[in-house]
Parts: sequence; C-alpha cells; structure tokens
Amino acid sequence: MTEQDCLFCKIVSGEVPADVMRESDRTIAFRDINPQAPTHVLVIPREHHPTAAALASSDGDLLAELIREAHRVAVADGVDETGYRVVFNTGSGAGQTVFHVHAHVLGGRGLGWPPG
Repeated sequence: MTEQDCLFCKIVSGEVPADVMRESDRTIAFRDINPQAPTHVLVIPREHHPTAAALASSDGDLLAELIREAHRVAVADGVDETGYRVVFNTGSGAGQTVFHVHAHVLGGRGLGWPPG
C-alpha cells in the first residue's frame, strides 16, 4: 500500500471524513467507526508510519506523543479514573488492518484479560 492509498492519511488530509475528537501539531484522534467499547478512539500520527515498530525505530518522541494523546483522550471521555486500555496492533498476525500506526483507546466498560 502506498501512502496515497492509506485510509488514515486520507483522514489526516481531510479527504475522508472522521469524527475527530482531538488534534495536535503531530497527531489526530478520532472515534472508531466500529467501536468495541463505549470509548473507542484511534490516535494516529499525521505522518505516515506503517507500524508501531517502524515508528519506534524512526521517531520515539512521536510514539511517546501518541501515548500522551491517548491519555488526553481518556481524560476527555471520562474513562481515566475507571480505567482504559491502549492497544497497538502491529502486523497482520496481531490484527492490524490499516498499515498506518494507530493506538486504540478503549474504555467505558469492563475489559477482560486476556483480550479475546
């Protein structure tokens, strides 16, 4: 997949609409179109990186910023006190379907372990 074909790059550019919750200079957070919990928000970098591993290798500061933004999403949605989960699916074997790194912020209901 090229960056021109990337769904999340199209969301960043405004070509594809999204329910945007937060934006910073380097990140954007929007609600998942197929939520798995009352709070299910994706936090992505504006810059294209295919996986969390690729981002960790190239820009650890941006990866840390994604985590900070994930916490801000949890606070804004009121799940920071009750608990929330931040998930990076890295690779197709882990369930990654869009190859633009993204953190899932999940909360608002009990989240069992191990995840099913």
